[in-house]
Amino acid sequence: MDFSSEAARLRPLDVATELLGLLHDTTTEPRADTQLEALTLAVSADLPVLLWGEPGIGKTAALNQLAEALELPLTTVIASVHEPYDFSGLPVVGDDPAEQGVPMAPPDWAVRLVRAGHGLLFLDELSTAPPAVQAALLRVVLERRVGALRLPPGGRIVAAANPRSSAADGWELSPPLANRFVHLQWTYDHDVVVRGLGGTWPKAALPVLDRRRLPGAVTFARRAVCGLLTARPGLVHQLPKNETRRGGAWPSPRSWEMTVRLIAFATAADVSREVLSLLVRGAVGDGPGLELLASLDRMDLPDPEVLLADPAAAVLPERGDLRQTVLDGVVAAVRKRPEQSRWDAAWSLLVRALETGAPDVVVVPAATLAALRRDDWQVPAAIDRLSGAVSLARRADRAAESAGADR
Repeated sequence: MDFSSEAARLRPLDVATELLGLLHDTTTEPRADTQLEALTLAVSADLPVLLWGEPGIGKTAALNQLAEALELPLTTVIASVHEPYDFSGLPVVGDDPAEQGVPMAPPDWAVRLVRAGHGLLFLDELSTAPPAVQAALLRVVLERRVGALRLPPGGRIVAAANPRSSAADGWELSPPLANRFVHLQWTYDHDVVVRGLGGTWPKAALPVLDRRRLPGAVTFARRAVCGLLTARPGLVHQLPKNETRRGGAWPSPRSWEMTVRLIAFATAADVSREVLSLLVRGAVGDGPGLELLASLDRMDLPDPEVLLADPAAAVLPERGDLRQTVLDGVVAAVRKRPEQSRWDAAWSLLVRALETGAPDVVVVPAATLAALRRDDWQVPAAIDRLSGAVSLARRADRAAESAGADR
């Protein structure tokens, strides 16, 4: 073969194009991705999502993968290079403004999205958009309107932002705009990056909603949020005093409504606790979100009265903290209505807890229950079975305290 003649026929960039093709020739492999699962569920729930992350860690790549998986066309709008009228609409004067008014003409990207009937609108560089542009975006994000045009029901909105410390000419997000988003912190996985650069990138399996679980999921979500806010009314609305925190997730009636929707979708998809945590904390903030997650655990705990009625059939939680909560509830129920039979039943439950779990969880309930004894109550034989374990647990606690004091 005459390589010299072949080389002469090649254009200057032909070989470069061939090399680029080889570099782009990669494969994929299945891999769980909690971030992408959380993003998918929030998008499926038709809630605006804001991805926070340092530049260059793959936020845009994740959006491309999501759009492809959901079979949605992706429309990218760089918020920081647009003017307010690009989102609120540009006034167009007609033949008779006094009669017809002055309509607000939408930009071309909005028209294309409406014509398609569905799509993923990606608002990039949100934290570098000046306050006037952020104000114009309020209507886009909440009402899905651009000028006089309403975005299609099949449209979804995802935004991305860099922290102010790493954003060129960055601005804090205004509280009204921030409170309209589910905030997800986007990070990278070292192993994924190294393996991807070697030619194999991950392909996550997206969560699927189970139609059979839908009614129960809605009931569970409403009961969870309403139960927490009934017990903690101060969490209904908490505008942070710190300017930076105001630009993130915080609790309000709007964000609690989003939380109900997120819990329902997460329950219907039966996702992991980690995914649910990302969603809940991304809607109402870390503090209220963690309180809600803790209350979800307590929702499924057995009723102390049911346990006292039939200690032999009691099924106690496996997790130590939940088991402790149940036993404390049993002792509190006996304190509220002290009777010999209920006191005896509580001791039987403590024995059952000792036989099926760690002894340390029965120490405090046993001491409290012993203090509730009336003079005319017989001491049950179950106390003898507990005394050794309680004594041993107390000695272990004292030894641990002593070791800590010596350091």
